[in-house]
Amino acid sequence: MVEHAQKSRLSRRSVLVAPAAVAGGAVLTGVTMAPDSVAAVRQITLYAEPLAGGLFGYGLAPGEATIPGPLLEIYEGDTLEIELVNNTDQRLSIHPHGVDYDVNSDGSPLNASFNAPGETRTYVWRTRKQVDIGNNRFMPGSAGYWHYHDHAMGNDHGTPGIQKGLYGGLIVRRRADLIPDRQFTVVFNEMLINNKKAPDSPMFEARQGERVEFVCIGHGNLPHTFHLHAHRWADTRTGMLTGANDPSPVIDTKNLDPGSSFGFQVLAGDGVGPGVWMYHCHVQMHSDQGMVGLFLVRNPDGSMPAGAQAAIDRFHQHHVAGPQADHSNHHG
Repeated sequence: MVEHAQKSRLSRRSVLVAPAAVAGGAVLTGVTMAPDSVAAVRQITLYAEPLAGGLFGYGLAPGEATIPGPLLEIYEGDTLEIELVNNTDQRLSIHPHGVDYDVNSDGSPLNASFNAPGETRTYVWRTRKQVDIGNNRFMPGSAGYWHYHDHAMGNDHGTPGIQKGLYGGLIVRRRADLIPDRQFTVVFNEMLINNKKAPDSPMFEARQGERVEFVCIGHGNLPHTFHLHAHRWADTRTGMLTGANDPSPVIDTKNLDPGSSFGFQVLAGDGVGPGVWMYHCHVQMHSDQGMVGLFLVRNPDGSMPAGAQAAIDRFHQHHVAGPQADHSNHHG
């Protein structure tokens, strides 16, 4: 139960907004909300809009839709009210994973929960805290790395909407969680990364020593694996170990199947230094065909490491093996 809930309107700076890389490789990094002492009702407005190339995206203001959409974040116990404005000529919706909602906020045509063309509709997502039920057993709460996506464009499952970019990341935190310096959303959608392929795939940037959070999401019909060069994380809710004796495996590759999501935090360049590091699908034929991007770790002062620009230039000459996909030039 939410006790003494506060209601607050979230500004663009108080929702964690990190829609990965935009054109030219720039990165939008969000600023976290200060954790309140009580549960809160948070409110935002999202705009669904058409983009170039027959694509679509969600944005926090008119004309600012991106692929992926804004990375949304709330604390466990909070409620998020999303006013979705449909600025397209298509039926569409927003459907979340990992949180609680009633049938009116399901985002599926099954429950008549969608936006008609031009319609504005409010969706309400609730979260809950972990509950101790005794005998060292707990009912899980909502904390985790989740995602949201369309469920109504083109058919009753929103398949065309997802294919065309209507998706984004969702984080539900516990109040003691560490807050990163930078956040990146990586979506493997069919043979594309954020609806792009190499050499146009997103390049993410951080300075050596910064705490970086990756939110990884799978869509489409193909199984993938996410691999990050030179960095590793614990296979836990946060990507960190909970103590000296935590037996959780430490990994640098994880399956990313359609509909799944996970996240983790790393210190950029920790133990390996600055440089240009690949992230990619480790299904070899997928990486061969362009499912690869770059994680640029700059020097602590923000300058380019030795050899980094040459590596980036080599990447921009990336040869995509095999047949070219029809959507190889889709850009968000």
